[in-house]
Amino acid sequence: MNLPRIRLWWLVGAIFAVFLLAGCSRFANRTAIDPQLAQQIELGQQVYAANCAACHGPEGEGEPDWKTPKKDGTYPAPPHDVNGHTWHHGDGTLLQIIRGGGDSLDIPNFKSGMPAFEETLSDEEIVAVLAYLKSRWPEEERQFQAEMTQKDPAR
Repeated sequence: MNLPRIRLWWLVGAIFAVFLLAGCSRFANRTAIDPQLAQQIELGQQVYAANCAACHGPEGEGEPDWKTPKKDGTYPAPPHDVNGHTWHHGDGTLLQIIRGGGDSLDIPNFKSGMPAFEETLSDEEIVAVLAYLKSRWPEEERQFQAEMTQKDPAR
């Protein structure tokens, strides 16, 4: 047997396995956010009402003066309808904000009051909330947001 050739094939196989496993684990953590899937939208509406509406409003209208910091330096909850900026962000960024809270983005001079929901909501529930929000946006905003998702470094 040729020992160097065996080592080379072992190394190639190991590298392939690492890439394969890395790709599979990333794919396994993704759930499609589908703003047209009725079951996902229904679950999202329920989760939104129970966990998000108190701050962002029952219709996603946000708090008044959401662009102006409060006395404590935090920003009011923004709207999730077309008047807000939720649809300006890709899915990866939105998932990060919901899971880790508003401060998880680590933006200088920005203080968020958005709590982390990674210990409160399952990934299925978080994805459902985003599907529900997307289902309420006009097609033009959905298309823009889909393009942002493709460019999103957090995806």
